[in-house]
Amino acid sequence: MHAPTLPFALPLIAILRGITPDEAHAHVGALVDEGYDAIEIPANSPDWERSVRIASDAFGERALIGAGTVLTTGDVDALVAAGGRLMVTPNTRPPVIRHAVDRGLHVAAGVATASEAFDALEAGAQMLKLFPASVYGPAMVRALRSVLPPVPLFAVGGVTPDTLSGYLSAGCQGAGIGGELYTPGQAVERTREHARRFRQAYLDHAA
Repeated sequence: MHAPTLPFALPLIAILRGITPDEAHAHVGALVDEGYDAIEIPANSPDWERSVRIASDAFGERALIGAGTVLTTGDVDALVAAGGRLMVTPNTRPPVIRHAVDRGLHVAAGVATASEAFDALEAGAQMLKLFPASVYGPAMVRALRSVLPPVPLFAVGGVTPDTLSGYLSAGCQGAGIGGELYTPGQAVERTREHARRFRQAYLDHAA
Protein backbone atom coordinates (compact mmCIF):
# COMPACT_ATOMS: atom_id res chain seq x y z
CA MET A 1 0.00 0.00 0.00
CA HIS A 2 1.13 3.53 -0.71
CA ALA A 3 1.04 6.27 1.89
CA PRO A 4 -1.97 8.57 1.65
CA THR A 5 -1.49 11.70 -0.42
CA LEU A 6 -0.18 14.64 1.57
CA PRO A 7 -2.16 17.89 1.69
CA PHE A 8 0.97 19.70 0.47
CA ALA A 9 3.43 19.06 -2.35
CA LEU A 10 6.90 19.54 -0.84
CA PRO A 11 7.13 17.19 2.17
CA LEU A 12 9.23 19.58 4.23
CA ILE A 13 7.32 21.35 6.99
CA ALA A 14 9.01 24.70 7.63
CA ILE A 15 9.08 25.57 11.34
CA LEU A 16 9.45 29.26 12.25
CA ARG A 17 9.87 28.99 16.01
CA GLY A 18 10.14 32.36 17.72
CA ILE A 19 9.07 34.46 14.75
CA THR A 20 7.16 37.66 15.49
CA PRO A 21 4.16 39.11 13.63
CA ASP A 22 6.37 41.86 12.21
CA GLU A 23 8.61 39.25 10.59
CA ALA A 24 6.01 36.68 9.57
CA HIS A 25 4.99 38.04 6.17
CA ALA A 26 8.53 38.39 4.82
CA HIS A 27 9.84 35.00 6.00
CA VAL A 28 6.74 33.04 5.05
CA GLY A 29 6.74 34.78 1.68
CA ALA A 30 10.35 33.76 1.09
CA LEU A 31 9.54 30.14 1.94
CA VAL A 32 6.51 30.08 -0.36
CA ASP A 33 8.62 31.55 -3.15
CA GLU A 34 11.10 28.69 -2.63
CA GLY A 35 8.35 26.11 -3.08
CA TYR A 36 7.43 25.41 0.53
CA ASP A 37 3.72 24.83 1.01
CA ALA A 38 3.55 23.61 4.62
CA ILE A 39 4.54 26.19 7.21
CA GLU A 40 4.27 25.94 10.98
CA ILE A 41 4.47 28.82 13.46
CA PRO A 42 4.87 27.25 16.91
CA ALA A 43 2.41 28.31 19.59
CA ASN A 44 5.23 29.26 21.94
CA SER A 45 6.27 32.06 19.57
CA PRO A 46 5.44 35.70 20.43
CA ASP A 47 1.81 36.55 19.56
CA TRP A 48 1.66 33.42 17.40
CA GLU A 49 -2.04 33.74 16.56
CA ARG A 50 -1.41 37.07 14.84
CA SER A 51 1.51 35.63 12.88
CA VAL A 52 -0.66 32.72 11.72
CA ARG A 53 -3.38 35.17 10.67
CA ILE A 54 -0.90 37.34 8.74
CA ALA A 55 0.57 34.30 6.99
CA SER A 56 -2.74 32.64 6.21
CA ASP A 57 -4.29 35.86 4.89
CA ALA A 58 -1.34 36.48 2.58
CA PHE A 59 -0.37 32.95 1.55
CA GLY A 60 -3.18 30.61 2.57
CA GLU A 61 -4.12 29.90 -1.03
CA ARG A 62 -0.56 28.80 -1.86
CA ALA A 63 0.47 27.01 1.32
CA LEU A 64 -0.92 25.08 4.28
CA ILE A 65 -0.33 27.48 7.17
CA GLY A 66 -0.63 26.36 10.76
CA ALA A 67 0.83 26.12 14.22
CA GLY A 68 3.09 23.75 16.07
CA THR A 69 3.61 22.99 19.76
CA VAL A 70 -0.18 22.85 20.02
CA LEU A 71 -0.87 21.40 23.47
CA THR A 72 -4.51 22.13 24.36
CA THR A 73 -7.96 22.24 22.81
CA GLY A 74 -7.85 25.99 23.48
CA ASP A 75 -4.79 26.24 21.26
CA VAL A 76 -6.71 24.34 18.58
CA ASP A 77 -9.59 26.81 18.71
CA ALA A 78 -7.20 29.77 18.59
CA LEU A 79 -5.48 28.24 15.57
CA VAL A 80 -8.76 27.80 13.71
CA ALA A 81 -9.80 31.36 14.60
CA ALA A 82 -6.50 32.61 13.15
CA GLY A 83 -7.19 30.89 9.83
CA GLY A 84 -4.72 28.03 10.28
CA ARG A 85 -5.31 24.66 8.63
CA LEU A 86 -2.35 22.61 9.90
CA MET A 87 -1.76 21.49 13.50
CA VAL A 88 1.50 19.96 14.65
CA THR A 89 2.00 18.62 18.17
CA PRO A 90 5.16 17.58 20.03
CA ASN A 91 3.29 14.88 21.95
CA THR A 92 0.37 12.46 21.78
CA ARG A 93 -2.80 13.79 23.40
CA PRO A 94 -5.80 12.00 21.87
CA PRO A 95 -8.40 14.56 23.11
CA VAL A 96 -6.45 17.40 21.47
CA ILE A 97 -6.00 15.41 18.26
CA ARG A 98 -9.69 14.49 18.11
CA HIS A 99 -10.73 18.10 18.68
CA ALA A 100 -8.44 19.30 15.91
CA VAL A 101 -9.75 16.71 13.47
CA ASP A 102 -13.31 17.66 14.40
CA ARG A 103 -12.43 21.29 13.63
CA GLY A 104 -11.22 20.27 10.16
CA LEU A 105 -7.48 20.60 10.68
CA HIS A 106 -4.73 18.53 9.10
CA VAL A 107 -2.91 16.97 12.06
CA ALA A 108 0.70 15.85 12.36
CA ALA A 109 0.97 14.32 15.82
CA GLY A 110 4.26 13.97 17.66
CA VAL A 111 5.15 10.43 18.71
CA ALA A 112 8.16 8.69 20.19
CA THR A 113 6.93 5.10 20.48
CA ALA A 114 4.76 2.65 18.59
CA SER A 115 2.11 2.88 21.33
CA GLU A 116 1.90 6.66 20.93
CA ALA A 117 1.78 6.32 17.16
CA PHE A 118 -1.22 3.99 17.27
CA ASP A 119 -2.95 6.16 19.89
CA ALA A 120 -2.49 9.19 17.62
CA LEU A 121 -3.84 7.35 14.59
CA GLU A 122 -6.83 6.06 16.54
CA ALA A 123 -7.59 9.65 17.55
CA GLY A 124 -7.65 10.63 13.88
CA ALA A 125 -4.20 12.06 13.15
CA GLN A 126 -3.53 11.94 9.41
CA MET A 127 0.26 12.30 9.79
CA LEU A 128 2.85 11.37 12.40
CA LYS A 129 6.10 13.04 13.38
CA LEU A 130 8.92 11.21 15.11
CA PHE A 131 10.21 13.67 17.71
CA PRO A 132 12.95 14.30 18.56
CA ALA A 133 14.25 12.49 15.51
CA SER A 134 17.93 13.20 16.14
CA VAL A 135 17.73 11.29 19.44
CA TYR A 136 16.17 8.19 17.86
CA GLY A 137 17.76 8.23 14.40
CA PRO A 138 16.80 6.40 11.21
CA ALA A 139 16.86 3.02 12.99
CA MET A 140 13.77 4.07 14.94
CA VAL A 141 12.07 5.06 11.69
CA ARG A 142 12.67 1.59 10.28
CA ALA A 143 11.35 -0.02 13.47
CA LEU A 144 8.18 2.08 13.41
CA ARG A 145 7.67 1.47 9.71
CA SER A 146 7.72 -2.28 10.32
CA VAL A 147 4.49 -2.05 12.33
CA LEU A 148 2.75 1.14 11.16
CA PRO A 149 0.19 1.37 8.38
CA PRO A 150 1.31 3.47 5.38
CA VAL A 151 0.67 6.79 7.12
CA PRO A 152 2.93 9.77 6.34
CA LEU A 153 5.78 9.87 8.86
CA PHE A 154 7.99 12.93 9.34
CA ALA A 155 11.33 13.21 11.09
CA VAL A 156 11.39 16.34 13.26
CA GLY A 157 14.01 17.65 15.65
CA GLY A 158 17.64 18.15 14.70
CA VAL A 159 17.26 17.21 11.04
CA THR A 160 19.87 18.82 8.78
CA PRO A 161 20.34 18.85 5.00
CA ASP A 162 23.07 16.25 5.48
CA THR A 163 20.97 13.87 7.60
CA LEU A 164 17.68 14.26 5.73
CA SER A 165 18.41 11.52 3.21
CA GLY A 166 18.97 8.94 5.94
CA TYR A 167 15.52 9.50 7.37
CA LEU A 168 13.91 9.38 3.93
CA SER A 169 15.71 6.15 3.10
CA ALA A 170 14.55 4.64 6.39
CA GLY A 171 10.90 5.27 5.57
CA CYS A 172 10.02 8.87 6.36
CA GLN A 173 7.96 10.67 3.77
CA GLY A 174 9.45 14.00 4.76
CA ALA A 175 10.72 16.10 7.63
CA GLY A 176 9.95 19.09 9.76
CA ILE A 177 12.83 21.55 9.71
CA GLY A 178 13.25 24.09 12.47
CA GLY A 179 16.46 25.36 14.01
CA GLU A 180 18.52 24.55 10.92
CA LEU A 181 16.09 26.62 8.84
CA TYR A 182 15.22 29.57 11.05
CA THR A 183 16.43 31.15 14.27
CA PRO A 184 14.70 34.19 15.75
CA GLY A 185 15.85 37.47 14.30
CA GLN A 186 17.76 36.10 11.32
CA ALA A 187 17.63 37.88 7.97
CA VAL A 188 15.09 36.82 5.38
CA GLU A 189 17.89 35.96 2.96
CA ARG A 190 19.33 33.53 5.51
CA THR A 191 15.93 31.82 5.74
CA ARG A 192 15.81 31.64 1.94
CA GLU A 193 19.34 30.24 1.74
CA HIS A 194 18.63 27.52 4.30
CA ALA A 195 15.32 26.67 2.61
CA ARG A 196 17.12 26.15 -0.70
CA ARG A 197 19.66 23.80 0.90
CA PHE A 198 16.94 21.62 2.43
CA ARG A 199 14.89 21.59 -0.74
CA GLN A 200 17.92 20.60 -2.80
CA ALA A 201 18.77 17.84 -0.32
CA TYR A 202 15.26 16.49 -0.73
CA LEU A 203 15.39 16.72 -4.52
CA ASP A 204 18.80 15.04 -4.63
CA HIS A 205 17.44 12.14 -2.60
CA ALA A 206 14.33 11.85 -4.77
CA ALA A 207 16.31 11.96 -8.03
